[in-house]
Order: sequence, then C-alpha cells, then structure tokens
Amino acid sequence: MITVSEKQIPLLDLRAQHQQIRDEVLEQIVRVVDSQKFILGEEVQKFEAEIATYCQTKYAVGCGSGSDALSLALMGLDIRPGDEVLTAPYTFFATAGAISRTGAIPVFADVEEHTFNLDPNRAADILASRPKVRAIIPVHLFGGCADMDPICAMAGERGIAVIEDAAQSIGSEYKNRRAGTMGGVGCFSFFPSKNLGGYGDGGMLSTNDPSLAERLAALRVHGRTGKYFHQWIGINSRLDALQAAVLRVKLRYLDGWTSGRQRNAERYRTEFARLAVPVNSMEPAGYQTRHVYNQFVIRCPQRDALQAYLKKRGIGSEVYYPLPLHLQPCFVDLGYKKGDFPVSEKLATESLALPVHAELDADDIDYIADSIQSFYACGSAQS
Repeated sequence: MITVSEKQIPLLDLRAQHQQIRDEVLEQIVRVVDSQKFILGEEVQKFEAEIATYCQTKYAVGCGSGSDALSLALMGLDIRPGDEVLTAPYTFFATAGAISRTGAIPVFADVEEHTFNLDPNRAADILASRPKVRAIIPVHLFGGCADMDPICAMAGERGIAVIEDAAQSIGSEYKNRRAGTMGGVGCFSFFPSKNLGGYGDGGMLSTNDPSLAERLAALRVHGRTGKYFHQWIGINSRLDALQAAVLRVKLRYLDGWTSGRQRNAERYRTEFARLAVPVNSMEPAGYQTRHVYNQFVIRCPQRDALQAYLKKRGIGSEVYYPLPLHLQPCFVDLGYKKGDFPVSEKLATESLALPVHAELDADDIDYIADSIQSFYACGSAQS
C-alpha cells in the first residue's frame, strides 16, 4: 500500500525524458561544440527543413523563442502601430504581448468552453464592429487546434492575415491538416516544457509563402539581406546550433511521446467516467483530428482546494491561466472590465492541468483519478 508521502508525480518529468535520449543528445552537443559554429548555420538549416517536413509546410524559419516568433510574424505581415489584432483573452501572455510590443492594439473575443480556443462566432461579432482589425491570432491552446475554417473564411472576406499561435501544438491537426499550415504563418515554441522542448529557449515560424519566408529570415537578423545591408528594421532573434542539435534528436521521438500523451488522456477520461468524478475532462472536438495534449486540463468546482489536496498527495498540477489577459494590469488602458468575456473568466477559476507526459504509467493515472474522486467523496471540497 502506497502512502501519500511515498508517491510523487510531477506535472512534467523532464529528467525521465532526458534519460531516454541522454547519450544521443550529448553526442550531438559535443559535435556542435567541437565545430565551434553556434549561431544559425547548417545545423539550424537542417532542423528548419525537418520541421517544415514534419509540419507539412514549404518553409520553416528558426528564431530565438516562441514569443519572438509571434513578434516576427506580425512584423513580417507589416502589422503597424495603431493597427488592431484580434485574439483570445484566455492564453499565455506572449500572444497579446507580441501585439502590443509591435505597437498594435490587442482586441479580444471570448473562447469556446469545451475547446478553450477562440470562438469563431464571437470573433465574427468583434470583426463586424472593429474595422481597424488587420490580423487574427487564433491560439491552438493546450495541444488542440482552434476551429480554423470559419476563422480563415472571415479573415479572407476582410482581407486580413491569420497568424496561428501553435506554441503548444506542434503536430496537432485540424481536419487532418497540421497546425501552422492554415494561416499565413504559424508560430512554434521550443521552451523546455513544450512537447518538443529544447534545453533552453527556441522558436520557429512556418509558412508556404516564399517571399514571407525570406522576409522572416531577414527580420530575425536585424532585417539583414546581405552582410551589413538591411532592407528592414528587424530584431536579433537567432536560433542557436546547440538548440537545433538537441531538438533534431528529440524530434525523432516526438510522435512516440505524443502517443503516450494521447494514451494517458484517454485513460483519465475512462477512469473519471468509471469513478463518476464530478469534473469536466478535456475531450477533443470533432474537427481536432489530432490532439497532442501539451496539457491535459480538467474543469472542476473548488479548483483551488482540489489543487491543494493533490499537492498533499504528491501530485503536481498547474493553473493555466488564473487571470485572463483582458484583466491584466498592463492592459487596463484597453478599457475591458470583468464580465466582458465570461467564458474566459469562468475557465480561469475552474481549469486545472494534470500530469499527462508520456513517462507516466497507468498506475500513476489511476492514483491521480482515485485522489480526485477521494477529494469529492470525502467532503474535502467543503473543508
């Protein structure tokens, strides 16, 4: 019988993942160090080609981070100060932060409760009243694609750009199309906690537009088109060769890790149903033909008390995201107030991410599900 103090299940176990590939990764790191070629170069070019193939796009452009990918996408599409960009208020800060940093103005539309992603109907309402919107950034949150067909259709009718924030969703699919292929440009993150995570920061942009790919490649190196010649004013956001080498090794394992996450998500749903646990578990929409579960998120009453209870039982969890973007202090000047986006605000109080990484085994999932059932059954929710 396992006691509470003996069982420890972290939200993410990067040490366990690293042990699987340690020798391969160290071999490639040594190779790059011995080459003394660290910034962009052949290693990054090979990784860009592999990512383009994996994401099923013609071009991929490496950069310094997922946040920089969003900024570069906006710059590459010529989004200017004073332009408005539509996105969701329930997402990581970088999405709206990149808009503001470009000098543009974030405009929000609420999300769907069952997918956590931008609601096309709410987006259409906002577009009808905001003629200055020049781009839409749907976020493929938690590993599942947003409903892209209506989003791309309304953008096409308006002649505005679509930038896919796929930072959490590499390899996910919408109606069998990969994330990062449906808009004008896709943005990916290789932050260590991502499904394909580096050993530091890193990002990537995907596109099928050759002229945009060329412009993005220049913008990441100060807008340089030749040595000491600058067509545009860009930024310094270069993917380094060490990260590319690590990520090339990990990319070979990505589909296997994704299968493990999918298996674990399905076991959660099975156990929650068997135990009649009073939580809403993440279930892909019909159009999300490949969900990659960067997080497995439940919605539940007494979320904060449940999280504290799980912590006592050695179970890691995380709240994504406790304060929607429209209520962040730095965006007070946008004029939004509590109640403007009720679905996002509800999710902020109910959502809890559980461990779902591929290194979990069935007993871990069962222990977590049993613990949640115990929390509600024994009255801990009211204590």
